[in-house]
Amino acid sequence: MADLTRDDVAHLAGLARIDLSEAELDRMVGELGVILESVATVQQAPTDGVEPMSHPMPLVNVTRPDVVRPSLSPDAALAGAPDAEQQRFSVPRILDEE
Repeated sequence: MADLTRDDVAHLAGLARIDLSEAELDRMVGELGVILESVATVQQAPTDGVEPMSHPMPLVNVTRPDVVRPSLSPDAALAGAPDAEQQRFSVPRILDEE
C-alpha cells in the first residue's frame, strides 16, 4: 500500500472542508495511516462462502397480524373529553396565527 503523505491528508481535509493546523496535519498522517492499515488487514479476511448481512446478529421483527377487532365507538371515546366537535377532541388554541 502506498504511504500516506501530508499532502494527501491536506487534500482529504479540504474535501471534507475541515481546517487543520500544521500540527494536526502532521498528527493525522500517522492516525490515518493506522486506520488504512487496519482496513487493509480486515480486507484480507477469508470471506469466501460468507453470506453478506446487515447485522452481526439475526434480527426478527416481532409483530402481530393486523386483524380488525372491536374498539370504542367515537361517542364512547369522546365521552370523557371536556369538549368535542365533529367527533373529534376539541382543544383550545395555544398559538396565534401570524
